[in-house]
Amino acid sequence: MKTTPTVTTTTTKLDRPDDRVPSAALLDTWSAHAWADGVLVNRLLAFDHLTVRTQNSTYEFIVIAPECAEVLVRGGAFFPDFARARVAGSSLGGSFLKLHGIYPGFRMEISDGARVIVTSPVDRLEKVESGANGKGGPPDRLM
Repeated sequence: MKTTPTVTTTTTKLDRPDDRVPSAALLDTWSAHAWADGVLVNRLLAFDHLTVRTQNSTYEFIVIAPECAEVLVRGGAFFPDFARARVAGSSLGGSFLKLHGIYPGFRMEISDGARVIVTSPVDRLEKVESGANGKGGPPDRLM
């Protein structure tokens, strides 16, 4: 005689505090975000300089190849001296990534080819456009 296995299904409520998802982590919220308070590295010019202050560190960037967000970066625990890297983008530590972007409140993801460094959230950033006129100029305070 053949027996059929019994399948038991348990339903749980997802209203416990640890099961909640921040609204910024939802695709609709992410897509509707204005993205006006930061920069896209791939839209900068070669030799533009950025200074980014996170909750824990300060980073200096010099854009080398904007089209692929390649930079020289110095700062934080992982970049004591200038090193080549690529700004992968910004995230909230989840699965969404604003490609090549740096935005206040978001964590930068920086790849040096061997590893991906995820920073603490960005507090503010300043940009010096040295590639545009070759002279540089006063920082533009973005946030």
